[in-house]
Amino acid sequence: MAKTEKELRQDIVEVGKLVYQKGWVAANDGNITIRLDAERILATPTGVSKGMMHPDDLIIVDMQGNKIEGRKERTSEIAMHTTIYGLRPDIRSVVHAHPPVATGFATAGKTLNLALLPEVIIGLGCVPLAGYGLPGTPALTEPMLPYIPKYDAIMMGNHGAVCYGEDVYKAFFKMETVEHFARITLVAELLGGANLLPRVEVDKLFDSRTRYGVKARAGATPGCPVVAEDLEPRGPAGEEERFYVTRRELIALVDEAMRERSQDSGIRS
Repeated sequence: MAKTEKELRQDIVEVGKLVYQKGWVAANDGNITIRLDAERILATPTGVSKGMMHPDDLIIVDMQGNKIEGRKERTSEIAMHTTIYGLRPDIRSVVHAHPPVATGFATAGKTLNLALLPEVIIGLGCVPLAGYGLPGTPALTEPMLPYIPKYDAIMMGNHGAVCYGEDVYKAFFKMETVEHFARITLVAELLGGANLLPRVEVDKLFDSRTRYGVKARAGATPGCPVVAEDLEPRGPAGEEERFYVTRRELIALVDEAMRERSQDSGIRS
């Protein structure tokens, strides 16, 4: 049975608290919406902490993002939500936040596209990185347009992430998966680089989606996810990818700088 508007308002409030408690937003960051029907969207307003909302704080906008009901003002990023709904009629809810580790990857220009975890491959395929766009302008959504039809989670350059699904909790869980994936990827990098799954195993995971009831749209595409065969051999061992080499080269530069600093200190003393 379909939920009432009152119940949907409470769902947004509850998800807002979860997003805030997990540290995915600070102050008044982030926004959450639910598609009520073909013409109306229930949305969090601007200037309100997602962890401290009341159901009456929420507003209703039309599919063009114009406010039609509510005492507070709309978010300047509402066009991102209306664009997703316009391109994805299967989507009923959108969650945008700034989970720290995933956002760290986005600000470093690193895509979460490695074939590491079966759950991520089955549920999301991978998480593409859209280029930076000025918030509150059409430039925010333009880099996302190629990815919205194919993926259910997108990292936003120098900004954060956006996830969407059949209801607000499914959108929230996808955001949780993105941040969890980012944390695991970061740890793997700090430990010297992750072992990627080969293409044959990734294909098996994509084929298993129906068994798990997953309706994810993205299949295996070149570079998303990156599989073991995609790595470019570097050095005698032949197992390094450019991403890992760059990290090690950076560490070498830091070590060299520290040695130079130590030598300079010795000279001054």
